[in-house]
Amino acid sequence: MKDVKEIERSIIKKYRKGIWTKFIKAINEFNLIQENDNIMVCISGGKDSFLLAKCIQELQRHGKIHFEAHYVTMDPGYNEYNRNLILANAQALNIPLEIFDTDIYDVVHALNSKSSCYLCARMRRGHLYNKAQELGCNKIALAHHFNDVIETTLLAMLYSSEIKTMLPKLHSTNFKGLELIRPLYLVREEEIISWRNTNELEFINCACRFTENCSLDEASTSKRKEIKELIKTLKKVNPDIEYNIYKALDNINLNCVLGTKKDGEYHSFLEDY
Repeated sequence: MKDVKEIERSIIKKYRKGIWTKFIKAINEFNLIQENDNIMVCISGGKDSFLLAKCIQELQRHGKIHFEAHYVTMDPGYNEYNRNLILANAQALNIPLEIFDTDIYDVVHALNSKSSCYLCARMRRGHLYNKAQELGCNKIALAHHFNDVIETTLLAMLYSSEIKTMLPKLHSTNFKGLELIRPLYLVREEEIISWRNTNELEFINCACRFTENCSLDEASTSKRKEIKELIKTLKKVNPDIEYNIYKALDNINLNCVLGTKKDGEYHSFLEDY
């Protein structure tokens, strides 16, 4: 790992175009951070969340907007190696990390449900929202990036039969006054990987207890991995495929779709035919 000052400078200098400018563009374009916000920055331990933490720190130091930030890791039951690596990275990167424990993995394992991933995700989200309220925060920052947005869009189309995507921000429906934001929304994963490798950083990859011991064959059945491979194939024909998918979601022609749904209510094109 390089010196923390060098790592911080690389975000502003070497990766100014690929990371910092895209980060700032998302903040401004989607009005993600406002004066006097109190933000809980969620750090899972991976490359994306640690980069988000450093970008938020830089914005605090050099930005014109005054806001507070809490850097938080929820431990759902990580093994000792992963937990220690998260703590070591936080210390090395000068991130004042607060870590709190939960028994999510134990609970999900005890239920032995076929919907383990769904249950785990819901429980994790609930614990994070509760922690944000405890800290007096009005926003929760997650580290989803541009590629997550594109992959989520295709997953919804190909496996859920609907056109929807991951939004840059949304209000919580169950926790009044809390808003979820995604400041890395426009940053591509390849830039994050390059930033990690250039600075000789090591982060946890998959910390899920239920997939730690899975074989390569089992891992290859992941739908998100399948979508990644599909996009890789499509880019060979059209290098702009990801951007075009993204822009399509910002350019939906309602005169040429069979139906739309909002707040659970469906409307057919026949209604106005």
